[in-house]
Amino acid sequence: MSIQAPTLGRMSPGTASLPASPSGAGILHLGLGSFHRAHQAVYTAAALQSTGGDWGIVGVASRSRAVVDAMHAQDFLYSVATISPSGTSLTVPGVHTDAFVGAAQPERVVAHLADPGIRIVTLTVTENGYSYSAATQRLDLDDPTVQADLRGGAPRSTIGQLARGLQARATAGGAPLSVLSCDNLSANGAHTEKLVREFLDALPRGEGADTLAFLDQSVSFPSSMVDRIVPSTTAQLREQVSTLLGVRDEVPVPAEPFTMWAIEDRFAGGRPSWEAGGAVFTNEVGRYEQMKVRLLNGTHSLIAYLGALRGVATIPEAIRLDEIEDAARTILRGEYEPSVDVPSGVDIREYESQLFERWGNTALGHRTSQVGTDGSVKLRQRIPEPALLALREGEMPHLIALTVAGYLSCLAPLPGFDPGLHAAAMTDAARERLAALAATARHGRDLAERVIAGLQLFGDELAGQDAFITRVGELIDIIRGPGIDAAISDAVSASHTIMKEGRR
Repeated sequence: MSIQAPTLGRMSPGTASLPASPSGAGILHLGLGSFHRAHQAVYTAAALQSTGGDWGIVGVASRSRAVVDAMHAQDFLYSVATISPSGTSLTVPGVHTDAFVGAAQPERVVAHLADPGIRIVTLTVTENGYSYSAATQRLDLDDPTVQADLRGGAPRSTIGQLARGLQARATAGGAPLSVLSCDNLSANGAHTEKLVREFLDALPRGEGADTLAFLDQSVSFPSSMVDRIVPSTTAQLREQVSTLLGVRDEVPVPAEPFTMWAIEDRFAGGRPSWEAGGAVFTNEVGRYEQMKVRLLNGTHSLIAYLGALRGVATIPEAIRLDEIEDAARTILRGEYEPSVDVPSGVDIREYESQLFERWGNTALGHRTSQVGTDGSVKLRQRIPEPALLALREGEMPHLIALTVAGYLSCLAPLPGFDPGLHAAAMTDAARERLAALAATARHGRDLAERVIAGLQLFGDELAGQDAFITRVGELIDIIRGPGIDAAISDAVSASHTIMKEGRR
């Protein structure tokens, strides 16, 4: 049964808010996953509720038809379940005007990008979706999909779709457009622009020259920082939401109460009033990004790997363990906070308190396996700079080393060590390569050297830090031998010693 606005309107007050009604589509979104539907869509609904307008969203799923088919069946309506220990509340954004699968209809992506009615493209395609080399930070021209997109035909890569769509837009009259990345990439706006320009530069016979000139004149790439914990949807949530709604919703999205969006206010063709939903327009997006990626995401990764190795399924279960809470507080204050330029007006102690409240949200049930997934990409964004800052000051970042040791013990355990079912459930594009290295590693130092120095999984600078590699190896050996509790105790005790001596 489809979710219909009249049905929503007959529900008891406070159960779910009525959806907004965009007068047309002004936004194309690439990456129609849960995060977008619980974040940008909610802010857009607030903007439409406040000022109206034609800022509806055309949602493009990368490959899966599941959400697209359900949204078509439900008149593009779905619910966001905001979950806390005090209860669950529902909202229905109602801002999508269409949805389709980009892999099945890549030509439609290009056509929408060329449409002057679309003035903003937003992206949540994950760090893996940008087709760039982690080692060089440049477009991966050896990627077969990128190579095919450069040769012509319907583009399949995100960067290829953006570049070919901008080509078509330039040819069609060159209406202004903004490309807004909402992924966890450093300076994500500038990064996206660089990759698009590299694609256009790589086109044969100078085919991208006119489009590059169009970018100079009429296209902006503002940076943004997004923050909201959005776990996976479960069958249990579907049943709970359907009971509250009084009608079946196949694609509800669970989310925590906390939400944040910091955006650089550079929009070539206008924008919705996202501030009506609480978005912050600021020239300090980089500081917000640092704060989020290191304090939230970096510590979240540590909690996930330690929790999985302790055999617990969820982040709230993990953070309730005294030793993991101690590790989290220690890495926050001792190793991550010294590397962060706090945004103006942000109380860092209040922010830290909010983090522990969010991680402890027992009703949300965020899984350690989900948070620990794709660590090969995520950790590269989170740990190198804070680790290098400490190492340059002659200090060992013991808890960052433990994060890496925990990650490798989960994804590429040494022979004879079983990290448990929650670690086994983590997915990672590098798992096969890492497992091959671990299979013949003699000890932790051997594995750490192969991964950090050999693969340069966390960048070339950290690859040259022999003391850090040795420390990671020591902690891998402790995890395999005495166990994860001993490794946590060892790292926390060493870090506390540094903090007590006033070196941090």
